[in-house]
Amino acid sequence: MILIAGPCVIESRDTTFRIAEELMRYHEDCTKEFYFKASFDKANRTSIESFRGPGLEEGLKILQEVKEAFGCRILTDIHEPGQASLASEVADVLQIPAFLSRQTDLLVAAANTPAVVNIKKGQFLAPQAMKHSVGKVLATRGCHEVSHENAKKYGVWLTERGSSFGYGNLVVDMRGLPMMREFAPVIFDATHSVQMPATGGASSGGDSHFVPYLARAAAGAGVDGFFFETHFDPSVALSDGPNMIQLDSLHRLIEQIDAIRMIVE
Repeated sequence: MILIAGPCVIESRDTTFRIAEELMRYHEDCTKEFYFKASFDKANRTSIESFRGPGLEEGLKILQEVKEAFGCRILTDIHEPGQASLASEVADVLQIPAFLSRQTDLLVAAANTPAVVNIKKGQFLAPQAMKHSVGKVLATRGCHEVSHENAKKYGVWLTERGSSFGYGNLVVDMRGLPMMREFAPVIFDATHSVQMPATGGASSGGDSHFVPYLARAAAGAGVDGFFFETHFDPSVALSDGPNMIQLDSLHRLIEQIDAIRMIVE
């Protein structure tokens, strides 16, 4: 099982290391393919006053330190084509944010690195439409047939994170998971799926209470992995706190997911 977990954004070196240390149990778990996730920049924020992170240079330095200290794989977002090459020197997975999931130049730049490319499904797109985003990466890597097997071979994943439903709300259509698995490995992002965009005044709201319900449902539907933003105290997190799962609640949820996966597989 692919497991991606970490804070939304690099808040500081100390906070990042504290969270990473708590997550190393999954790096040491032979049943998990663990990736530590943190963003060096959050370019898509509600307000110009919102915390964005330390930036490319300092952020990658901190992620490299985490990688060297714990030996874990790293996943981080990129927002511009020019970030891809430098970020791939540290990150094993380059993540394409949902709002940028159709941006050809960004997808091609990520595909021209050795990193796995994880494309978050746009909140505004049907599951079937993501086949074309996968196809852009595969074609750049020399493969012109879009299939689950080829995406896995050439390092392309898709991540479900909910679809816009009216204003300030997201819903997850579980039918989309098997649809997208026809042409790529699928990760379920249980924390962003409970986000409530632009409902928290100058920031996005969310309801983390529903994270376990959606994660267990996705495990039952069948996915290749899970994505959780987590923090030792989401109430003080500088980004996405309302939809994060607390670190000390994560282990129990993953135990439940493992149990469900054993039944459905």
